[in-house]
Amino acid sequence: MTPVSEVAERLLAFFTSGQIAAGTRLPSERQLSASLGVGRSAVREALAALEILGIVVVRPGSGTYLRDSASELLPRTLSWGMMLGAPRTRELVELRGGLEVQAATLAADRITDDGIERLGEHLDAMRGSRGELAAFVEADARFHGELALSAGNQVLQELLQSIRSLLRIWADRALEGKRDATTAVHEHAAIFAAVRDRDADAAASAMAAHMTTAAARLLASFDEANAP
Repeated sequence: MTPVSEVAERLLAFFTSGQIAAGTRLPSERQLSASLGVGRSAVREALAALEILGIVVVRPGSGTYLRDSASELLPRTLSWGMMLGAPRTRELVELRGGLEVQAATLAADRITDDGIERLGEHLDAMRGSRGELAAFVEADARFHGELALSAGNQVLQELLQSIRSLLRIWADRALEGKRDATTAVHEHAAIFAAVRDRDADAAASAMAAHMTTAAARLLASFDEANAP
């Protein structure tokens, strides 16, 4: 189990113990880091994951607060808590691949002209930020988000958003340099061309190819971080 996963699970256990009331402001990252005996970066990433799951809420200038009561949190933590651990990461990667292919297929049939224009802008942003990986990752996320939106299926869109968010820590580390980014641009360009041409079969094929290489990069990053 990674430090981030361990911290998240320990926080989940605390939140569902009934010892903290809904709406309570949490201790600072520094205090949590000291009490849990882990680095502040692990605490920060764990809280970010819990925010994505809707378990805590960040109020700028005020702090991080527990969103719901223990009874309201429990079903959500049972559903999502296990996904923060290492055994579920590979399954999430596998699930994401299938959902992204479905999103691309539906988007090819349903995308609007405005959606195609925005998708192209995100692709251009990826091309222009290959030497700046943080910006590249953001443009990549917007490209996939636009596809999910254009698929016209809100359940699919929300599932993909949740899975991408849970995998984000590994996705951010998966690109090691400009060569990986250039490969990713070529893969996204193929997806864009198929969606622009409204060719659902080609979109599914292009996305499947991209998911194969993207999953390999992400899991390599994950394995490296978890090596003994």
